[in-house]
Amino acid sequence: MFRIQNYLNGRLVPPQSGRYLDNVDPATGQVYGQLPDSGPEDVAAAVAAAEAALPAWGALPAEDRGRLLVRIADLIDRNLERLARAESQDNGKPLALARAMDIPRAASNFHFFGTAAQHFATEAHVQAGVAVNYTVRHPVGVVGCISPWNLPLYLFTWKIAPALAVGCCVVAKPSEITPATAFLLSELCIEAGLPPGVLNVVHGTGPGCGQAIVEHPGVKAISFTGGTATGRHLAATAAPLFKKLSLELGGKNPNLVFADCDLAAAVATGLRSSFANQGQICLCGSRIFIERPIYEAFKAEFLTQLKDQKIGDPLDAGTKQGALVSEAHLNNVLAYIQLAHDEGGTLLAGGHRATVPGRCADGYFLEPTVFENLPFDCRTNQEEIFGPVVTLTPFDTEAEALKMANSTEYGLSATIWTRDLQRAHRVAHALHSGVVWVNTWLHRDLRTPFGGMKNSGVGREGGLEALRFFTEAQNVCVKL
Repeated sequence: MFRIQNYLNGRLVPPQSGRYLDNVDPATGQVYGQLPDSGPEDVAAAVAAAEAALPAWGALPAEDRGRLLVRIADLIDRNLERLARAESQDNGKPLALARAMDIPRAASNFHFFGTAAQHFATEAHVQAGVAVNYTVRHPVGVVGCISPWNLPLYLFTWKIAPALAVGCCVVAKPSEITPATAFLLSELCIEAGLPPGVLNVVHGTGPGCGQAIVEHPGVKAISFTGGTATGRHLAATAAPLFKKLSLELGGKNPNLVFADCDLAAAVATGLRSSFANQGQICLCGSRIFIERPIYEAFKAEFLTQLKDQKIGDPLDAGTKQGALVSEAHLNNVLAYIQLAHDEGGTLLAGGHRATVPGRCADGYFLEPTVFENLPFDCRTNQEEIFGPVVTLTPFDTEAEALKMANSTEYGLSATIWTRDLQRAHRVAHALHSGVVWVNTWLHRDLRTPFGGMKNSGVGREGGLEALRFFTEAQNVCVKL
């Protein structure tokens, strides 16, 4: 039985209550470990440790902090296989995906921000003969980082690394559904020699642990990735306390396919953007709008290639789609599939729970599912499903495509497929999305701002935006 511990003040410790939660392998449906059911008392201890470590960590030169973060990045690379297997078992995703995407990106996050902080420049404004104003940025203090279950280590480190790089100390909570790699990261931080209290990892539920982090007066900023409803509750708690907030929330992302596109590339990438990580990526394109002259051709090729989307044991090298993260989430996605039927959709593929023989017979698998003939404004096309379910919808004009694409309460990402450069820019600027890809998907540069519009979030992560979030700007005016 794999028992996880909290990481407080440089040590691995049990929860003060002695209570633990079961950790389930989604591919088998079986309990394989336990994690702390932490409460406010554990959070208070973590904040106290972070506050004690803050003066020395904040005073350390950025170059020295960066060396420690790069050392952690190297340890993640060195432990790639161990971390990838833990991520696959915890989340249900194919091991090959964890090896290729999740764990390498976690290492990149530490490496990028470990070096980026050294290039975080001050600003000066000279009023000739009168005064010099210069702006410096100080660490905001102890910060809370709360991350989701879909890309566990990838998004956990995406928050932690920039906070540590600028001199903040962190109290972090991974999802209680996927805690394993955050625990293994704690071990690597000890091995790297990260000073005690600089990073503290507290495991537990949102109500029992996450809420205590948000409410604690010693926590000056909150970076959260998760569902929009949870983000709304978190904001209502934090706003009266005047905490800085960065919220990366839900998405219902459109994929606009124009008739002049590279059809082969649009189909192949469209499959990946629909079903990668079982559709459990906030950036997945769950609404595919296709210009009518190529609608039937796109549909036929999409469904043909979908047959190669092998569902299977996540540890099998040939598996392209693993298990959904939990039984509760599987049932929620199945309810949306029934809703699509009720709303008059035509099922083109999938739509049922899948059975994988052998050790995965009781796992939470679902066939990749495709519907057409659904109104663009029906619930299936408006609400975030967060699973392997997509809809195909034809359009006749650019204006119609934009109307449908922008119709939801979300605005995280969008994808455009066209060979017309002018159209690409015009449509991109008209989309209400924080990230727009043209003829590609999930191509990321860590220097760029990342985040959504409307109900998809508040603020931006990545690059200088992340470094700014975890700091307070101070202007100093010197009279000449």
